[in-house]
Amino acid sequence: MAKNHLIRFDWAIKRLLRNKADYAVLEGFLSVLLNENIKILNIKESEGNREEPNDKINRVDIFVEDSKGEFMIIEVQNSYEVDYLLRMLYGVSKAVTEHLKKGGRYGTIRKIYHINIIYFPFGDGGDYVYHGITDFRGIHHNNQLILTEKQKEFFVREYVWEVLPEYYILCAQDFDKVAQDSLDEWIYYLKNTEIPDHFTAPGLKEAREQLQYDNMSQEEQIDYNHHLDQTRYEQNVIDDSFDLGLFEGKKIGLKEGEAIGLEKGEAERSRLKAEIEAIQAEKEAIQAELRAHIAELRQKGS
Repeated sequence: MAKNHLIRFDWAIKRLLRNKADYAVLEGFLSVLLNENIKILNIKESEGNREEPNDKINRVDIFVEDSKGEFMIIEVQNSYEVDYLLRMLYGVSKAVTEHLKKGGRYGTIRKIYHINIIYFPFGDGGDYVYHGITDFRGIHHNNQLILTEKQKEFFVREYVWEVLPEYYILCAQDFDKVAQDSLDEWIYYLKNTEIPDHFTAPGLKEAREQLQYDNMSQEEQIDYNHHLDQTRYEQNVIDDSFDLGLFEGKKIGLKEGEAIGLEKGEAERSRLKAEIEAIQAEKEAIQAELRAHIAELRQKGS
């Protein structure tokens, strides 16, 4: 491990950022992403994550409550999942049900931000940061559904989409340019586990100081190295499975294509043979008719 090497963000938020003295790192990240000043009240591992021990290796899922009483689910996913969008939906639904007490009023449901940091190809959009909201539009006039004045007062919001969960997807592996703003600087760190000296985004100064590998205890370093090895192993297994599946798929496709090609080729040969036979028959008929006509002329001439 290189000197002054920083640790991965998923390990940091799971193991080293639980003390309030360390909140500045995560507060900086959330403030940059959500474009508002975020103050964290507490951080905890989600109940749903504790119920799924198999997810503890390739997935980190923490639950953040800020000073305004809003919830933020931060999930780091290292391994490819084709149904990950549904997992996002489940995560938000789980958070709602976990924090709505039995018999509680719907008005007690908190605002939720579901923030996903992923390290695998996701969709086809050409960007590396996506923001999703629920926006209701009229099907006849495409007009946006807005809150009434009473609803605005109740929710302390201006728009319907502000009441419902919001989703952020940060595709760290797709970031391949020079950092041009604070969010880019954070994504650069998420991808490369490095923070250049000239980066000034909120929280990165604290991360540079607090997330040093050399600052961890020997036991933490052993756990961290095991985490990296396990993450790489899982990713290799998934990549190999994907490549094998693709290879097998190609072989099956070639065999099926060959069979289809042979079938089509045989049908085409049969069609051409029938056409040739028809042409030959027509030619023979014309020749026979011509011979008969010549014989008839000879007979008349004699």
